[in-house]
Amino acid sequence: MFFGFSMLFLSGTTVWAKTQTYTQPFQNQTITLSGNAVQSNMYFVKMGYWDVKKATLNLNFQTSQLSDKQISDITVSVNNVKFDSFRPKRVSGIQTKKITIPTRSLGGENNIQVNGQILNKAGHKNYQVAQTPANWLTIYKNTNVNFQYRLVPPTKSIKSFYDHFTGADTVVNQESVITTPSQPTNNELAASMYALSGQSRVITTETQQIPVTTFQDQKARKADYQVVIATYNHLPSNIKKMVVKKDVAHQAVIKTHDAHNKHLLIVTAKNGILLKKAAKYIANQELMQETDEATKAVTQDTPTATSVLQYDGSVQLTKQDSQITGPNHHEQAYFISLPVDRNNADGSEVRLHFRYAKNLNFKRSLVTVMVNNTPIGSKKLTASHADGDELTVKFPKGLALGNEFTIRVAFDLEMADQSKANNNQTPWASVGSTSKAIIKTQQKNSLLFDNYPGVFIKNRTFDNLLIVQPKQMRAADFQTLSNIFNLIGNYAQNNTGKITFTKHQPSRDQLKRSSVIAFGAPNQNQFIKSLNKQLYFQFDDHFSVLVSNEKLSIEKQYGATVGTAQLLRSPFNKRRALLVVTGANPAATYLGSTQINFEKNIEMYRNKDAVLVDPDNNHFSYRFKKQAAIDSSVQVKRTISKNSHLLIYLAVALFFILIIGASIIAMLKKNGVSKQKGEQNER
Repeated sequence: MFFGFSMLFLSGTTVWAKTQTYTQPFQNQTITLSGNAVQSNMYFVKMGYWDVKKATLNLNFQTSQLSDKQISDITVSVNNVKFDSFRPKRVSGIQTKKITIPTRSLGGENNIQVNGQILNKAGHKNYQVAQTPANWLTIYKNTNVNFQYRLVPPTKSIKSFYDHFTGADTVVNQESVITTPSQPTNNELAASMYALSGQSRVITTETQQIPVTTFQDQKARKADYQVVIATYNHLPSNIKKMVVKKDVAHQAVIKTHDAHNKHLLIVTAKNGILLKKAAKYIANQELMQETDEATKAVTQDTPTATSVLQYDGSVQLTKQDSQITGPNHHEQAYFISLPVDRNNADGSEVRLHFRYAKNLNFKRSLVTVMVNNTPIGSKKLTASHADGDELTVKFPKGLALGNEFTIRVAFDLEMADQSKANNNQTPWASVGSTSKAIIKTQQKNSLLFDNYPGVFIKNRTFDNLLIVQPKQMRAADFQTLSNIFNLIGNYAQNNTGKITFTKHQPSRDQLKRSSVIAFGAPNQNQFIKSLNKQLYFQFDDHFSVLVSNEKLSIEKQYGATVGTAQLLRSPFNKRRALLVVTGANPAATYLGSTQINFEKNIEMYRNKDAVLVDPDNNHFSYRFKKQAAIDSSVQVKRTISKNSHLLIYLAVALFFILIIGASIIAMLKKNGVSKQKGEQNER
């Protein structure tokens, strides 16, 4: 949507820049906070190439129906600068408040803080300020920030192109694209997937992706920002002349070029090995943001590996001391994210370091730690430890959390005089930056979509992926491949893993060592054809339709239009996964990939291993595996470990049973001997 025009003067040329809008949702889910004084933090990003004219917070919220709207109030701040306060309307439902954010207070990464004083009223002037469950504020997940801005055009530098290419507005407006030859080599496809994965992990939108397509795609040619990936001899003639041949004699080249108001990043090399090396370079966010020149040479000796540290089990709750002020109940939320291929295990704990004011009623003040909405420990505050207190609490045994969860720290700061409403700056409490969660994890052991794409990832990188592609790539096949790697790339935080493409039947040794993904129609992909008898949804003898099975009846014409994604146990290695995305034709195959491209889609298929999608976007999911564990021995060990106390009790009980049994037998034998002696004496 455009609102007007303005002129920018760059390098002596006149450029007309349109005023544009972009609405950025927050990452937070709907959250409810209880207490008289409540606080919530939300985060958003402003692109560095935006000349922001106006920013608006669209706050969707609801307060307790029992709250008095004349004394309750809400204050909003950005980056610790307060800029708006208001009272909720006298309505009981969801309210929307549009609040203008001062642009002078905005940075690149921004924190919106919503503070509320939610009070009930009883009698004429008696405010009931004691905490009750009826004092609450809910902030809904459709809360967002809307920007009105003008684009600052990119310079010739690689980092400037990268900022625009990965920008949320660029991606949402479908102005970013990666292009390759129409029939790319295995190495060219692998390079494209490294590039796509690198962008997928940094873009902030959760509903749009960067497509990989061909040079000939008319829509791609219209995109403002294009990454062109190909070996030098496969570049289109008009792009090939933009790179000097001698420059790629012994190295790869990454180069920006502007033509006809389009911005290109050309990634090329004489051979596929160097091309993949260059693709790993552009998959490294730090390197791309640091490259200020217009051309970058990449050799085999160029460091390209991402600097993501391996997960060591320790998660810092806050990078800076986080402080709350005012009396009564306050909550701070800290989001924890585990590697996608791991689950939390027993033995996790929170180590909290905190300080607080000395003017509290210490008989009633305390701190509570919660995991999501489950309290796991509390401690009374004391005057003697106000300058430096700590609390260590362990997670309950058997608590399943998934990959993302929230640790909440709640302070109840009671004052001596609670007879009237107040929201002043005392008392206060502060959570120290040394506070951390120690999360014990274990490798996921499931061959279901619960563990996708984690089953293809190890140590946050690709777990030796082997991709079996169609012999002839069609437009829909590129769309399928883009969908598959969008989500995988989102979770592959490291670019050091291996991706191998092949159009032919892989060797058994290669299949045994790899996690395998096969996509395409069986008449395009001989490997999928050979797997037909092992698929959950199989094709007929002509490989023209999917046929009925014990889970679903499929009409013949319907079977020619539906696509499927099936997560199998690899017949070549029982401890590895095999993902097959297929349909009777490329369009049907693409449908099967539409449910594994975003996290919000895959979350619908927990405890499932097969998804079927039709052209009307009806999707059906099933579980075929009776035993879903990747390694059954690991499952047995975990079951024994989880029930160790029960086993100890059973062992003790069995020990006593044996002792009692032995005692009874001994007594019976003794009585028998005594009886025999008595009979002999009688004789």
